[in-house]
Amino acid sequence: MNEVAILGAGMTPCRSRWVEKTFWELAQMAVAAAVQDAGIHINEVEAGVAGIYNDIFEFQAIPESGLQGIIGLANKPLTRVSNGGATGAYAMLTGYNMIASGLYDLMLVFGVEKALDCYDFEAASPTPAVVQTIGYSWDPWFERPLGAHASLSYAEVIQAYMDEHPGDLAPQNRAKIVELLCQQAQNNPYAQRLGETVTADQVLRSRYVVYPIRALETCVYTEGACALIFASKRMAQTIAQRTGREPIWIVGVGAANEPYFVGRDITRYKVLHRIYSDYVATQQALKQARLTINDIQVIELHDAFIPQMMITLAEMGVVPLGRANDLVEEGIIMPGGRLLVNPSGGLVFGGHFVGGSNMMSTWSVMREMRARDLEHGMIHGTGASLSMYGVAMVLERRA
Repeated sequence: MNEVAILGAGMTPCRSRWVEKTFWELAQMAVAAAVQDAGIHINEVEAGVAGIYNDIFEFQAIPESGLQGIIGLANKPLTRVSNGGATGAYAMLTGYNMIASGLYDLMLVFGVEKALDCYDFEAASPTPAVVQTIGYSWDPWFERPLGAHASLSYAEVIQAYMDEHPGDLAPQNRAKIVELLCQQAQNNPYAQRLGETVTADQVLRSRYVVYPIRALETCVYTEGACALIFASKRMAQTIAQRTGREPIWIVGVGAANEPYFVGRDITRYKVLHRIYSDYVATQQALKQARLTINDIQVIELHDAFIPQMMITLAEMGVVPLGRANDLVEEGIIMPGGRLLVNPSGGLVFGGHFVGGSNMMSTWSVMREMRARDLEHGMIHGTGASLSMYGVAMVLERRA
C-alpha cells in the first residue's frame, strides 16, 4: 500500500450566506487556493473526489457534473461522495484509498455546500427549509412524520449518555468549552463567527434548541468550500523538491457506521448512549499509525453539538466514558492543557458547510502542526442519524 501525503489546502471564507457566489464558484475558489498552496498546476492532477452532502441544497441531482470543467478536471474521473455530516471525512477517505491503492499519484479532494439557497416563504426565513431538507435523511415511514431532525437526533444520544452517566456533561463545563472555542476561532481568518465574543454565562442563559442542547452549543449553517491535494510518496517527494515545502502524511485511517435502529446489542443495533463508531474509527486509525491517543497533540473534532464533542473525546480515550467533565476540570483541553482541540473554532464557530467541514478541520490541523512544530494530529468526522457514522485520520509531520 502506498503512503499518502497532503501537499496543500485551500479555503473560502465561511459565511452564513454567499449571496454573490454559486456553489460552482465556491468550489473553484477553494481549488485554486489549494493548487497554489501545493505548488502545482491543476493539469498535473489525475483525478478528483467531491464531497457534496445534499442534492436539494444545490437544486441538482448530480451537482458534481457542473463542477468538472470549472475546477480544471475536464475528461478526468471525478467521484462524488455523500455520507451525511461525515461527507467531508468520507471524501478524504475515498481520495486516500485511491492514492494508497496505486491507482493515482496526485488527486484533488474537495467539499462544497450552499445550504442557505433553501428558503421558506411562509416563514420568510431559510431555516425551516434547511431543517426540512436535512430531515429527509431520516426514516420516511416512522421518524420523519414525527418531526425528526438533526438536533433532536443528537439530543437522544446525549440524553441517553447522561442517563447512563449521571452528572457528566455538566452544563458549566460545556459552557466553558464554548467560550474556549470562541476565543480560538479568532485566530481562524476564515471563521464564520470571526469577531464574536461568547462567554460561558451567555451559553448557560441561551435558549434550548431541544433539551439538553442550548442554542450556543450548536454548529451553524454555513456556505463555503475547502480543497486538499493528495499525493503518493513518490509524487510528494518530487513536488517537495520543487517547492521546498514539507508534506503532511496520513499515517492512519479508520471508519465505522453503526446500525440505524436502536437496541441493546452493540453488534446488531445502535446502542443509544454510545457513539461506538467514533471508538472503532479511532482505534483503527491509531493502530495503523502505531500510536496511542496520548501521542496526538492536536485534534479537530466534528463538534455538531458541544456535548456530542465531549462524548466523542471520551470514546477516543482522551478521558474514560462517564468522565468527560475531566476535559475541563482537569484542564486537559483548556489553555495550557496537554491536548489542543478545535483550534479553528470547530463547526460551532468556524462553520459547518457539510460537504467540506472535515476538510476545513484538516486545513486547520496542518496549519497548527507547522506553526507549533507538532508531530501528530487527528481529524474526526461524524454524521447521520444518532451520530452513526465515524471517521478518524491521523496526520504526521516528519522532520
